Amino acid sequence: MTKKEEDELKLIKAAIKKFPQVIANKRKAHKAKAKIIAAFMPMDREPLEQDGRKKTLITSKRTMKPKSDSRPIHPWRRCPYGQHWVIEHPKTVTPSDEHPDGKTDVVGHCAWNPSHKDELYPKEISEITEHFKNLEDTPSPNSLGFKNGTLYDPLIAGWTQYWNDILKPDSPLDPNVVKALIASESSFIPSKIIPAGKGNWARGLMQVIDQSRQILEDQDGEIQDHFIHLTEAEALDPTLNICAGVRWLFQKRKLAEAHYGEEVDWDKVIYFYKAAQKNPGVMKKYRSFYKRLLKGS
Repeated sequence: MTKKEEDELKLIKAAIKKFPQVIANKRKAHKAKAKIIAAFMPMDREPLEQDGRKKTLITSKRTMKPKSDSRPIHPWRRCPYGQHWVIEHPKTVTPSDEHPDGKTDVVGHCAWNPSHKDELYPKEISEITEHFKNLEDTPSPNSLGFKNGTLYDPLIAGWTQYWNDILKPDSPLDPNVVKALIASESSFIPSKIIPAGKGNWARGLMQVIDQSRQILEDQDGEIQDHFIHLTEAEALDPTLNICAGVRWLFQKRKLAEAHYGEEVDWDKVIYFYKAAQKNPGVMKKYRSFYKRLLKGS
């Protein structure tokens, strides 16, 4: 072995000898960094003991964004503006001393929306309906001659009030407008689906068109805020359908006012909702139902 090879071997042996200490120092530094990060994490990330079972709140990086306003966007909502409620749910994790069976429960928590604006998802939409009991401004109890003519009155009242509160129109939406629209669009049949042209289908009580549903969730489209996320199947659920349909009515109001260059009444909004410019006759049935609801007969 040459002198050069002997020197190289000594260096290799010295490096191997120091390797455990290098690893130990790295681990020590990592633990120190983790301790600092943990000190700045929200306290609700701590594991929770409930019913003798350990539960963990799993959050994403988006939840770490500083909150500009800690108030819910509406009294019926749990989370501040820009966040949505994630319900408690089971989650599979890597087995560890904390979770030896590889299972944990993620507790309900607020999470940041991708847009950091207001977004609604099906489970939270369903939870909001718990507040729809004993509302004062309800549609006429007239069934209009339909089997389910009063079945959805609480949902109509609730979502009309909710979107009036959120969007604050100069002329609030009358729940009778929504009820008359549903009567004329679907006859209160939640499973109704009809072709709507260009590969689209109109679905559910308010006949929400696929394209409209997609616009309602498109963060880069014409909707600037208050998005709703629904699948085709979810659009047939009465609660989700009316929530999205009423939201779309307000968007149609915005489009109608841009078209006319002035504030419009809800009759013109319905005109746009039904695309009555192509077939004005479709308004006759709606107007008849609306007048009956106002008269209560």
